[in-house]
Amino acid sequence: MNNLGSTSVIFDLDGTLVDSEPNYFEAGRQVLAEHGVPDFTWADHERYVGISTQETVALWKEHYGLRASVAELLAAKNRTYLELARTATDAYPEMRTFVELLAGEGVPMAVASGSSPEAIEAILAGTGLDAQLRTVVSADEVERGKPAPDVFLEAARRLGAAPADCVVLEDAAPGAAAAHAAGMRCIAIPYVAAQAAAPEFAGAGLLLRGGQAEFTARAAYDWLVRSASPA
Repeated sequence: MNNLGSTSVIFDLDGTLVDSEPNYFEAGRQVLAEHGVPDFTWADHERYVGISTQETVALWKEHYGLRASVAELLAAKNRTYLELARTATDAYPEMRTFVELLAGEGVPMAVASGSSPEAIEAILAGTGLDAQLRTVVSADEVERGKPAPDVFLEAARRLGAAPADCVVLEDAAPGAAAAHAAGMRCIAIPYVAAQAAAPEFAGAGLLLRGGQAEFTARAAYDWLVRSASPA
């Protein structure tokens, strides 16, 4: 019997478990440059943090008036991103410690991400987190991406867990909204500091306004113990 009762933990991947946003930015910058948009900045990229790659490229097509199809843009973005992700993605050290802590207690865990299945697999394998995180759901596998709750509800289903027993770790406002819509508790670690005051984060059970710099495995674990659902 672990200290967390019937609690299951669902992790967002990008910006939560791993620092992959620089790779997403670089992949986006390269793809947009190839399609005639030479000045895509980090500030531009921040607008798309937390939504799926498919939705991101659809918004690009509309915003920049791109001639390429959404399917072509998606394939190019995923291909470029995968090349970067395989060689240059780091797991946040405290997140790795947290995963190991939960694994040691036998807590059911899953990853629920807006990235493609291939990108998730590449990152988890490259960081070694695939040893503990075997249940994985991509937004490509459900009808709607975040802020809809679909990806988290599917993760709970695969874990055999009730949504009310699940705690989500999220760095982005759409993900926090999705966790709330799924009826799950949320530990929020805002990736974009300026978004910490976003209304979507207001309902988080634990909000770390300082983002990853403020996150510690022990504090998160202690919060989980205090808020655990009885088995």
